[in-house]
Amino acid sequence: PDLAPKHVAQIKALTKRGFYDGIVFHRVIPGFMAQTGDPTGTGTGGSDKPNLPAEFSKQPFERGTLGMARTQNPNSANSQFFICFERSSWLDGQYTVFGKVTKGMDLIDKVAPGEPPAKPDRMVKVRVAADPK
Repeated sequence: PDLAPKHVAQIKALTKRGFYDGIVFHRVIPGFMAQTGDPTGTGTGGSDKPNLPAEFSKQPFERGTLGMARTQNPNSANSQFFICFERSSWLDGQYTVFGKVTKGMDLIDKVAPGEPPAKPDRMVKVRVAADPK
């Protein structure tokens, strides 16, 4: 929340109402990232919440970084996000960083690749574990 308070609040609100449960990873590019958060599974959908203004920071996109997906409009992030497999410096300062995988990156590495994957993996149940102190 110190880097992107509006984005974190929106992700938490969507998570608490079960929005992400069952949503597929619709775009997975090996060596780059896995993208999810679209209820239609096509990469064109979002939530019923308003789009968010960009909250760019100097936080680099490294392995395990969570970033908000958006259109060419920097203020269009809504519910879709991606997890970086590797350092992706060209994203730095261009997309909002809102989190980092702290455990389980080995599972993200196994997400089925494709745009879209032939048999996409999905988030079964997403929950907010705890608020940072």
